[in-house]
Amino acid sequence: MATIFNGGTPHGSASSADCYPVGVPRKLDYPDIPAWGLVDRAATLMPGRLACHYNDVEWTWEELNLDAIRTAAALRRLGVKPGDRVGILLPNVPEYVIALNGIWRAEGIAVALSPMAVPEEVDRMLEATDCRVVISLDMLAQLISGPHRPDKTLFVSLRPRLPLFEQLGYLLIRKRRTGSWWMSANEHVGWFWDELMADDSSISQDTTSSLSDSNPESTISDALLRRMTFAASSPATEAVLRQQAARNWKLRPTTEKKSPSVWATTPAYILPTGGTTGEPKAVTLSHRNMVVNAWQQYFWAGANVGKETLLSVLPFFHSYGLSTNVLGGAAMVGTLIMDHRFSPRKVIRLIERHRPTIFHAVPAMLVALNEQLRKRPSDLTSLKWVICGGAPLPESVGRDFAEHTGALVVEGYGLSEASPVTHVGPLNESARFGAIGLPLPDTECRIVDADTGTWDVEAGEIGELLVRGPQVMLGYWHEVNREENGINSEPDGHPVVNDGWLHTGDLARIAADGLYQIVERKKDLIITGGFNVYPQEVEQVLKNHPAVQDAAVVGVPDARKGEVVKAFVVLNSGATWNETEISDYCKEHLSSHKRPKAFEQCKDDLPRSFLGKVIRRKLRETVDQVGST
Repeated sequence: MATIFNGGTPHGSASSADCYPVGVPRKLDYPDIPAWGLVDRAATLMPGRLACHYNDVEWTWEELNLDAIRTAAALRRLGVKPGDRVGILLPNVPEYVIALNGIWRAEGIAVALSPMAVPEEVDRMLEATDCRVVISLDMLAQLISGPHRPDKTLFVSLRPRLPLFEQLGYLLIRKRRTGSWWMSANEHVGWFWDELMADDSSISQDTTSSLSDSNPESTISDALLRRMTFAASSPATEAVLRQQAARNWKLRPTTEKKSPSVWATTPAYILPTGGTTGEPKAVTLSHRNMVVNAWQQYFWAGANVGKETLLSVLPFFHSYGLSTNVLGGAAMVGTLIMDHRFSPRKVIRLIERHRPTIFHAVPAMLVALNEQLRKRPSDLTSLKWVICGGAPLPESVGRDFAEHTGALVVEGYGLSEASPVTHVGPLNESARFGAIGLPLPDTECRIVDADTGTWDVEAGEIGELLVRGPQVMLGYWHEVNREENGINSEPDGHPVVNDGWLHTGDLARIAADGLYQIVERKKDLIITGGFNVYPQEVEQVLKNHPAVQDAAVVGVPDARKGEVVKAFVVLNSGATWNETEISDYCKEHLSSHKRPKAFEQCKDDLPRSFLGKVIRRKLRETVDQVGST
């Protein structure tokens, strides 16, 4: 068995343990807290520290925590009970963090809904999870128009935070999308902030549930005393006191209501994914999964408190953006510089103005930023670390961005089923392009034969990557409580997690320097702009078109997004080829990143195996041949 501690590597080369970053423990003590405890901890340690900045509106950690408490009280008034699912359909705005932590404080389970989805995709998720309440951007109201609407929808609007001349444009776009100029509150629809401010008297009772104050030896008065001590200290003394407080805080016992084992098995977050076999599913993460992954990343970055500023433009509804920015940012008591969408020019302005130190990105973002920086060099030297994941990072892209900024650019790796981060490049001189780095603390790895998954390959050979650690999911929704003999099975019976080992579906090897490399994907997953596209889902939509008899999709190289979707289509007898019509049909039924960007009509049948299964590899080969000519 190969693990991060005793894993074999080529003879005479460094082992993964040998090149582990100095100062990063290989095993950690994790706080026994629910996921909302990270924000509570930040509010206790540094209440006045800026938590997030968005469109010139700011929240401190104390203010953010208080608004989360208000949200919990509002959700309880709306009838949300422990275990109820509450959807979040928001872009990167402060309300996402507030709503998420409020749901958890109300003992609900948060459900990630993508603003990039189409109504039928959102409706499927609402049906699968039986959401009681959804907190949504008003501009996205049309996405909650299917038959499985929640009992209550609470809307957030960006309009009040826009300049006056832009507010009219916002109303015009909302009218075009929703069909309404005004959105009035009623029995089933309300406004998020109105609900929060409806009854502030409920806050006093809930405020006492702060984890930092749950220990009889750590009362509210004690918490205030600590804050006064910090305020009266010199900067150097204050830094020492904060580091000591951070260490001591995580060792305090949790509330009597929930034991650590309960947080490890209590669902906290449900998010859609294709699973490791490509079928759309809903990953279920526990409170402990999420806290652990944030804590692992916090220590990987040096375990500094209140020193980092994060550029937060990765979508929070994606597990990568949520774990690295929202939860990881809270763990390090950082400041999140948010924007609701990625715009290269605006991101450059945000970096110049707010001087973030950490930037989690996908390769497509760096490609777009490089293009802008070639036209107009800018001072982005505040960036220390750029951690790129979601898709393979071309070395030329990484090197260009490093030259433009002076930052250390490293790659990382993960999957939603692992909360999601499992590997990150070392944040020192041993990092290099073409490698996903090393496993995070307490993350074990094996590389097994890709065909059977039953035996470990020789050192340096290629096999399927398996990971095991405290960040591995509870299971897929509706299967969480059906575990037998320690095995979570997908619908086809293929084990995803066996004895704690998560089968990633990716082929990997350990290089001579001890760093892990992803060689290729075992499955047919397409990654475009950092977003996963699962062929079966796109193919099913294409097959539902009345003119289409059969279809298959593959990923084709793209300079900006890494890959885009190409569809091979077989028409029904007598049907006429109309690419525009099929493309418009995809726009109606698929999120933008899932839509094919190229179509090819197949006069004959698709290539198949003797069992009748479509061989996508041969379709990819035809694309490669055309590209080479």
